Amino acid sequence: MGFGVAGVAVSRDDRGMSATGRARYQTDVSDEGWAFVAPYLALCREDAAQREYPLREVFNGLRYIVKTGNQWRLMPHDLPPWQVVYQQMRRWMEARCFETMVEDLRKLLREYAGRKSEPKAMILDSRTLQSTPESGARAGYDGAKRRKGSKVHAAVDTLGHLLALHVTAADEQDRAQVGLLAEAVQQITDENVELAYVDQGYTGEKAAEAGHRHGIRLEVVKHTEAKRGFVLLPRRWVIERNFAWAARFRRLAKDYERLAATLSGLHYLAFAFLMLSTLVKTFS
Repeated sequence: MGFGVAGVAVSRDDRGMSATGRARYQTDVSDEGWAFVAPYLALCREDAAQREYPLREVFNGLRYIVKTGNQWRLMPHDLPPWQVVYQQMRRWMEARCFETMVEDLRKLLREYAGRKSEPKAMILDSRTLQSTPESGARAGYDGAKRRKGSKVHAAVDTLGHLLALHVTAADEQDRAQVGLLAEAVQQITDENVELAYVDQGYTGEKAAEAGHRHGIRLEVVKHTEAKRGFVLLPRRWVIERNFAWAARFRRLAKDYERLAATLSGLHYLAFAFLMLSTLVKTFS
């Protein structure tokens, strides 16, 4: 057993060995999962001369970092060197591999659930991540959350599958992001979305107009009366649940990334992990 960041135990799976003969980590991708993701990650041939480490092991190294929150330089010695994993991660992000993977997983899961591949409605929300010394230069102060850091603005369908997201400083208003999210969602759904469920942070004429320009009507879901503490709201609980799942990836518990693009890409990767796990369980 090893230990990740903050003493989080990372057990090895004693039931089998990896393709390279090492003991398996619980973060390793399964055979079924690898069969699905491998075509998205193969930017060059597996037997290419420049490839020194198996691509599956490089992907396992990235999964280890994102799930445990380990520092790059503390990569376990039986996984590829951290420099190799990091450089390959950058290539995957630049090629938008994780975004493409999430899009196809969403369509498959929706069709298996008896839904059409493209949704008619979506849910918008954001989560604020505390900044760290690495991300502090681009951080802002979220007065509502009383936290300095970054905001991850996301759109999901009504089943909770990710549609689009982007990262801003935490002092950026949610309502100001409606246009960017609506444009991104309509591009990947062929202008299919007509309705967006939002909270009261998205009220105002500018937000409504931004959605209307892309053919989307905003519907504010709010409390029927003043309440204290956590309250399960219709529709919107789906995205809150997904944010809670994302926070269990220790690399995403705070904003540890120097670049906003890296934080965004790792969120796509985390959602891909979640959706892939659902897909494997569904068809196993």
